[in-house]
Amino acid sequence: MYGLVNRAIQQMVCTQHGEDVWQRVKDRAELKDLDFFLTYQAYTDDVGHRLVAAATVELGLSADQIMQAFGEYWITYTALEGYEQLLESTGETLPDLLDQLDNLDARAAVAFPELQPPFFRCEHRADRSITLEYRSKRKGLAPMVTVLFHGLGQPFHTPLTVDQIASRERGDARELLHVCLSPPADVSAAHPDSRDARE
Repeated sequence: MYGLVNRAIQQMVCTQHGEDVWQRVKDRAELKDLDFFLTYQAYTDDVGHRLVAAATVELGLSADQIMQAFGEYWITYTALEGYEQLLESTGETLPDLLDQLDNLDARAAVAFPELQPPFFRCEHRADRSITLEYRSKRKGLAPMVTVLFHGLGQPFHTPLTVDQIASRERGDARELLHVCLSPPADVSAAHPDSRDARE
């Protein structure tokens, strides 16, 4: 896991709960001697797992709740870090982006050569919903991925709902998400710098 992710966890805790809470999380995770995370340095997955486990104790939340909160924060964080253009290069609609998720990960791997990206496969349905298969070597990330998709709808002005309909932790063979899309909002009048206005 790259330092970018661990830094985002740190920034989320500091922003939402304060520096003192972050220090307690870091101490509980036995990382008190680590002053900062380097964005492009690969850390063992154990570091991230220890941070999440420590945060559950200090914040009084479940691991799923921590991952959901992180998923919401991640979209804003990566935009501030300059990765928003990477999303914008995937297409004009949210379905375009979902179809290109694996290619997006391949492009990210240029900057993060030790990246172990997940695998995504989309099945589009006539009712504007999408069944999305998600595979990852890492366990416990499905709640974060579910929330991430809610955030991905924002740049495309496309409200959506996401439900996990199959889970390996529940004994299913794979992780499946059901994504229901609403028609894109017409924001061109209110936002002259929107995608439609730039065309």
